[in-house]
This record gives sequence, C-alpha cells and structure tokens, in this order.
Amino acid sequence: MTSRFSPLDWLLATDPAFTRLRMGARVALTIGLSVLIMVIIHYQVMPLPPVAFGLSIILSIEGGVAVKDATPRAQLITRIFGGVASLACVALAALLEEHRYLSDAVFLLVILLSTLARLYGQRGFAVGMFAFTSYFMGAYLKPPLDELPYAALGPLISVVIGHWVRTRLIPDDRARDLLQALIAVQGRINDILYKLAVVAHAGAAKDGDLEELLVLQERLKDVVLMAEGFLPRPPDGALDGSESPVTTLAMKIFDLHLAAESTIVLSAQKSAPFGLVHCIIEGDLEGIEAWRAKAETLEDNQQREAINALIWLHDARRDLQTEITEGGDVRFRELVRTVSAAGSPQKIRLSLKNAAVRAALQITLASAIAMVFGLMLSRERWFWAVLTAFLVFTNTKSRGDAAVRALQRSVGTVLGIAVGLGLALVVQQHLPLLIVLAGFGIFFAFYFLQVSYAMMTFFVSIVLCLIYSLIGTLTVELVTLRVEETLIGAVAGTAVAFFVLPTRTRTSMQDVLDRWYGHLAQLLEEAKDGRSGFDLIERSRQLDAAYRDLALAARPLGTAWTLVTKPGRVRQTLAIFLTSTYWARIFARSRTQAANEMTAEEIAAIDDVLATLRKAKGLGPDPFFTGSGPKRQPQEHLPIFRHGTRIGIRMIGTMLGRLSV
Repeated sequence: MTSRFSPLDWLLATDPAFTRLRMGARVALTIGLSVLIMVIIHYQVMPLPPVAFGLSIILSIEGGVAVKDATPRAQLITRIFGGVASLACVALAALLEEHRYLSDAVFLLVILLSTLARLYGQRGFAVGMFAFTSYFMGAYLKPPLDELPYAALGPLISVVIGHWVRTRLIPDDRARDLLQALIAVQGRINDILYKLAVVAHAGAAKDGDLEELLVLQERLKDVVLMAEGFLPRPPDGALDGSESPVTTLAMKIFDLHLAAESTIVLSAQKSAPFGLVHCIIEGDLEGIEAWRAKAETLEDNQQREAINALIWLHDARRDLQTEITEGGDVRFRELVRTVSAAGSPQKIRLSLKNAAVRAALQITLASAIAMVFGLMLSRERWFWAVLTAFLVFTNTKSRGDAAVRALQRSVGTVLGIAVGLGLALVVQQHLPLLIVLAGFGIFFAFYFLQVSYAMMTFFVSIVLCLIYSLIGTLTVELVTLRVEETLIGAVAGTAVAFFVLPTRTRTSMQDVLDRWYGHLAQLLEEAKDGRSGFDLIERSRQLDAAYRDLALAARPLGTAWTLVTKPGRVRQTLAIFLTSTYWARIFARSRTQAANEMTAEEIAAIDDVLATLRKAKGLGPDPFFTGSGPKRQPQEHLPIFRHGTRIGIRMIGTMLGRLSV
C-alpha cells in the first residue's frame, strides 16, 4: 500500500483552492504586463519618467494584495478610488519637494490618514495603501511638476491591467474554489487514513504517532474552514436548518470533519484493525460491510468504538465524494451564484478604545521615529526605514505580533540581500536571465505572503538586488544601507508597539477567549432550551472558528504549538481548548440525532459545566502563562456513538476544569 507523489496533490495539500498560486501569479503578471506596456510606450511613443514606472510597479502590487472586494464591480470602484488617491499623493509630494520639512510632516499626515482609512473596512484599507505607497514613491523619486501628466500613466495602466488580470485572465470563481477546497479536504482525510494504517499495523499509537495525527488534524481543520468560507451565507454568517443544498453540503463537511477527529481521538486509546483501514483506503465495500456487521457482535467496547469511528469516517468521506462528483460542473455554480449581501455598516468610533485608532497613532509615531533616525543615516534612502515601520504593524493585533513581524522582516531582508547579491553577481551579464529571475522572485514573494512574512521579504529583497543590478546601481554599500534602514524601522516599530498605547498579547487573547467562552455558553444554553440540532451545529462551527483565532492570538507566546517538541504551557493550554471544542461538536452532533428532549440529569450536568465555564473564564489568559492541570487520560473508552450527549457534556466539564487546577 503506497502512495504516488503527484505535484498536483502536493500543491493541493499546501495551497487548497490555489489561492496563494493565484495571488503570486496575479501580482507577477500585473507587474510584468504593466511594465511591458510602459516600456513600449517609452521607446515607441514618448519617454516616460521613472516615477511612472515606480507607480506602476508599486500599485500593481497593492492592487493584487489589498483589493479584496467580492465582486468585479466593487473591485473596480476600489481601484479607481485608489488610483485617484495615488495621483493626488504624488502631486502633493511633487509640490512640496522644495519644502522638505513640510513635505516630511505631510508624509506623516498621509500615513495617519491612510491608516485611519482602515476604519472604513477593506476598501478603506486598500485606498489607504494606494495613498501611502504613492506618496512614498513621489517623495523618493522626486518628480518635477512637468512630469506629473506622464506619471499618471503608471497608476492608470496598473489599474486597467490589474483589473483585467483579476477579472479576465485569472478570475475569481467561487464554484471552482469550493470544489478545490473540497478536494483538498478529501486529500487531508487520505493523509489521516495513511497514518492510521501505519498505527494499525504497529498495533498501538506511540507518542510520535499522536503528534503527527494532531498535526494532520490541524491541517484538516484549516481546509475545512476554507471550504465552509466559500459557502454563501446570509449577512449574520449563520445558515438556517432548511433542506437547502448549502445546508446539506455544510452538514456533510461537518460530519466528515467530526468523524476524522473522533477517529483520531479513539485511535489514541485503541487502534482500529489494520484490515478495516486497508479496506477503506482501497475502497473495498464488501470488506467494509463485513467489518460493520462484525462490530455489532464485539464485546470489546474499545474495539467496537474504534471500528465504528472508522466506518463513520468512510461513510462521511463517501458522501462528500458524491457531492464532489455530482456538483463539480453544475450544482456548485448554482449553489454559489448568489453572493451574500453585505451586513449593515459598522459605526465608526474615533476613540482610543478603538484598536484601529490606536494602531493609526502607533504607526504614525513609529514612522516619525524611523524618519528621524533614517535621515541621520542617509538623506536619500531614509524612506526604507519609514516603509519598514509602517509595514511592521500591518495585520498585527498585539505588541507580540508586531515584534514577531519586525524580526521576520529583518531576517528576511538580511538573508534575501545575501542571496540576491550572489545571484546578481552571477547573472549581471545575462539580461534575459536576470529579468526571468526577477519575475520568479516576485511570484514567490506573493505566493508565500499568506504563509510567511519572512519568506515574502526574503524574495522581495532578492528582486530588489536584481533590479539594482539591472539599472547599474548595485553596490555593497547600498544593500548594507538598506539593511541598516530596515533595522531602524523594525526597532522603531517594535519600540512603539511595546511602549506607546500597547495592545498586549494578553489583551488580544482575552478578547478571543471571551468570544470562545461566549459561543460555548450559548451552545449549552440553547441545548437546555431545546433548540434544534442544526442551530447547535452552527454554534459549534462558530466555536471552532474562535479556537482558530485563539491559536493565532497565542502565536507570539512561542513557536507554533504543533511544532513544539516538548509540551509547554501554551501548547498544553491550547490542547485543552482544542479538546473542549471537539467535544462541543460531538455534543451538538448528538443532539441532531436525539429523538427525545434532554433529561433532567443532562440539564443538571450542563448547569455544572456552565458553572465550571464561568470559573475558567474568570482566569482569562492566565493558564497560558502559568500552565494548566496535568493531563489525565480517561479510564474508560469513550462510547461516542452510544452516549454522545452525556459524554460530550462530561468531557467539556473535565477539560475546562483542568484550566483552574
């Protein structure tokens, strides 16, 4: 029983729905086509100033990364607003060039307004990025006023080409993305089955096996959340319990995810027979049915539950495969045809209690500090320090996040420049090869953007070295200066994040914990009130998403918890929340199958769990810093399939109780 390596399988495993592939391809193609058109105009029609090329490149990047509207029309509107903001900022920079101190002050004002624009949602974020990068480019290249009409070609061409690439050449296709995400889910299930086969062949799971199964479980969770994200939902994000195609598919995804988690949980206690795992992998239906019948006659509860879990996984896997086969061409396209309507706009709060306002002030102050020290180092290249200080805060939620991002940018820059210098020395006499390498560098930079900021910075630094070599300005002194300016910006950003209006990692974790506890409490309360099983499943889905946010919020406390060799406090505490989330899902699923109301004993058990929950919630994020109680393995094999409601309640209470030990 072997699996063949397939590049497509590898790509699906690392990039479900090809979102990273499209991101890298869009940015690289937009830059390449925009620059090609401008080169043709430059040599065949009229000379173009450097600022036109600079704006074309920088806005091609922002158009590919920051414009995230759901529809082509909304994307075009955002691009037009961004293009207008770009031209206004470049003109302002050119007008103020003779008044350097005033220009620097206005640059800081642009930074403040650009970051405050994020209060207006994704479009505000995109337009703000267009404005900041355009003023940056105008102040850096210092175009004279008579070049501004020609400079306008840069934003114009990048907007047109970027929109064409996004909507025509490499368009969004929610039906295709949903299909690819579901295929990726099946691929992750296959990975779990192959690992379970290894465990079953050995007869028992070792610590290393359990670690690998947990990693596979986390990877499955990632693609499940992605697949669910492609399902059209109403503004509140909750599906109803109707027998609609969307609801049916959501339930099948849920069942498959839960079956895989249950199989992993039970495998930790009793490995399923190798023969059954082999039958499932090979698609031997007769063999599977024989094992199904055999399970009913077994007196060994552990063995029976392990077999039942695997057969449940097989059934759920087969049901989802049927959806993939039947829905690939027609049904998915109909299913996702209607994009969910946007919710009511949120009220803008210009207050220090608003994290976005605090971040805007932090970014502006960090940029000012970077500007001062950058100018002390270089009168011409200080913009690099400001750029780093600005970007250190992008997509961060705490001072720990900012520190990690600053470190990633610094390391990525140093390593990228080292590699870029070597490449530039080798290929500097081969112009076509240099251009090709720069193109690949741009692609990989934005392919890795969603995975690793350090990798993105690494490839961008390589590309910059190649470009400097192309225009004949590459020197060791220049790239050394870039490293120094980058470090100035990174230090300025980190210092401000820690000491000026800081958002502590503990605070950001508290917000996510409140949401997680809230969803769990609502799930339990609604179960007591007799709400339908589907409503409980929707609540458990929200709980699952809150756990993912919690894992991200805890990331600055250490390395990724699934990669830690020895269990530490963060990892152990996250495991408690992960396990509690799993048992909440088991509980919700069991209520969809229950034919009667909850018993008085079960309601009393829920009240006890709610009391434990309130006590655990009062601890806040303390267990992540002080540790939790020791892990105690259950003395009995958990009969998930016979007493899911009772066991689910009991295990949630047990897990939450460990937080306060």
